[in-house]
Amino acid sequence: MTILVAYDGSADAHAAIEFAAKHLAAQPTLILTVWEPLLLQIRKYPLAAGAIDPGTEDEAQAQAEQHAQEGAERAIAAGLSEVTYRAVADNESIWKTIVDVADEIDASLIVTGSRGLAGVRSVLLGSVSNHVLHHAGRPTLIVPPTKLKKT
Repeated sequence: MTILVAYDGSADAHAAIEFAAKHLAAQPTLILTVWEPLLLQIRKYPLAAGAIDPGTEDEAQAQAEQHAQEGAERAIAAGLSEVTYRAVADNESIWKTIVDVADEIDASLIVTGSRGLAGVRSVLLGSVSNHVLHHAGRPTLIVPPTKLKKT
């Protein structure tokens, strides 16, 4: 059984890793970062095509791989074992890519933060975690944002 943790580098993704390490029995864990290739962004946002620099494609992939590795390092430091990581290009939507990878590895559980780095887009299009929850067909744990402690 493998736990899949969706990770985008956000504070909520950090909280998801910490929660998984604290509350779940040690199992093999895959840290997954999904990134949007330039052509997909142009298809989704054709009016912004002129503002997108084609030289950023390799940079976006490298950043996604760096995020995935960072997530794996956080997972190991938090106490998860047998941690691997992957950065996967999104061909349709981020949530679908997460569900597809979970199916591919037959994940016993998907863990994700409740909000990522999508900001306004997530408000307009619906959150990735919400779509994963409703389409995964397997147990999904959505970790809410950590609350700031009052002093």
